[in-house]
Amino acid sequence: MERVAIFPGSFDPFTIGHEALVHRGLLLFDKVIIAVGYNAAKSGSFSLNARMAMIKKVFADNPNVEVDSYEGLTIDYCRKKRIPFLIRGLRTAADFEFERTVAQVNRAMNNDIETVFLLTDPEYSFINSTVIRDILIHKGDASSFVPSIVNLSDYINK
Repeated sequence: MERVAIFPGSFDPFTIGHEALVHRGLLLFDKVIIAVGYNAAKSGSFSLNARMAMIKKVFADNPNVEVDSYEGLTIDYCRKKRIPFLIRGLRTAADFEFERTVAQVNRAMNNDIETVFLLTDPEYSFINSTVIRDILIHKGDASSFVPSIVNLSDYINK
């Protein structure tokens, strides 16, 4: 039986830290579905289509990575896909506290869902999408924080 996990997030934008977590997730699972969350009430720097396109480009040569989108609760997406594993990355103690709470709520809502926490590699622990968006807003160069195959200017306003 194929072991599949979902790696959910907004990925606005997708970073080298996210990429590293997917590669590490593939050491544990046969397939990882990168599930890009969509919230109509929230506007991101990159459109849903742009975020999905950049992630697909990063993993174009990897058949064990799928990119999908969803709206609503992650737990409902897991139920719909019948996938019992979630991958979550932890950079800081604050991440742990937040993610622990979410994982416990998810388990309370569906006891079949298991969250797998992966510690971020130390060299990526300071990277987050919010900071990258701030760099971009101020016309800075954020290229060293995203996968080398991605040129963020190709995806802005698309």
